Amino acid sequence: MCGRSMTFQAPPWPKMAGIRLARPFPNLTFMASRAPTGEFAAPPVAGTAAFSKFMAVLQLVADLDEPTTIGDLAKRSGYPRTTVYRIVAALVAEGMLRENPRNGTLSLGPRLMQLASRSWARSDLRLAAIEALKELRDLTGETVHLAVPNGNTMVYIEKLESISAVRMASRIGTAVSMHSTAVGKAYLAALPAESRERLLPRLDLPRYTEHTVQDLDVLRRQIETFARQGWSVDEEENEAGIYCFGGAIRDPRGEPLAAVSISTLRFRQKQDKQAAYIRPLLEACRTIERRIAETPAFDSVREP
Repeated sequence: MCGRSMTFQAPPWPKMAGIRLARPFPNLTFMASRAPTGEFAAPPVAGTAAFSKFMAVLQLVADLDEPTTIGDLAKRSGYPRTTVYRIVAALVAEGMLRENPRNGTLSLGPRLMQLASRSWARSDLRLAAIEALKELRDLTGETVHLAVPNGNTMVYIEKLESISAVRMASRIGTAVSMHSTAVGKAYLAALPAESRERLLPRLDLPRYTEHTVQDLDVLRRQIETFARQGWSVDEEENEAGIYCFGGAIRDPRGEPLAAVSISTLRFRQKQDKQAAYIRPLLEACRTIERRIAETPAFDSVREP
């Protein structure tokens, strides 16, 4: 089948308020191909361009904080509007995107969330960490996050809400910057010095609050301090009014593969709770590391 053009019959046209074509969306044509066995770093093969466009559109929707439109997706992606029409129609039909019947805006669909939820629920790392995370949340009364590196960002794979009425904007599946978060800084601080120096210049340093560090030299010195003390802090750098403390989780080889954070409101720091947070945070990280070491077939989520 390598190199052959294959036509896939589209599923029945969904009832969509914001996407109307003159006829059911046309059949989508892809170039089918087979990647070399066991080799994922092979040169691009025919057919991957179409798949990459689908993934790019999904990623755009996922990265936006609010529902979006086809016009906005076309503008952001640079793809022709007709191409985006076809991609969105197929993704909606498969449940990967959801279209609001009232205004035609698009958001992530139930099928995608179901797949992600199952992946996270079955994650060896999450399973190894969940009990320690619950204990940490119950002990501190604060929101607890578990995050893993993904390229130049950290992705939350677990979040346990504070027992108080206060709720944070973060959610499972969200990708956050390394330079502005406690989980990101804890991960950077735990990296070997050479690996850290390779990664730091590649980071984007967007400003999220007036406290966000955007100077690379300042960030480097900050990370070096965190490396010496063994934990990190985010002082309203990612979200106004929120302080976070982070600790790294290492695999049996001693390499960082994830990070845990405790998030609290700024005014609570007046009660000098920092000292009360750090010890249980680091104990939770060590407990998770022991659970990982005891898992024979632990599937590390750390990038190769």
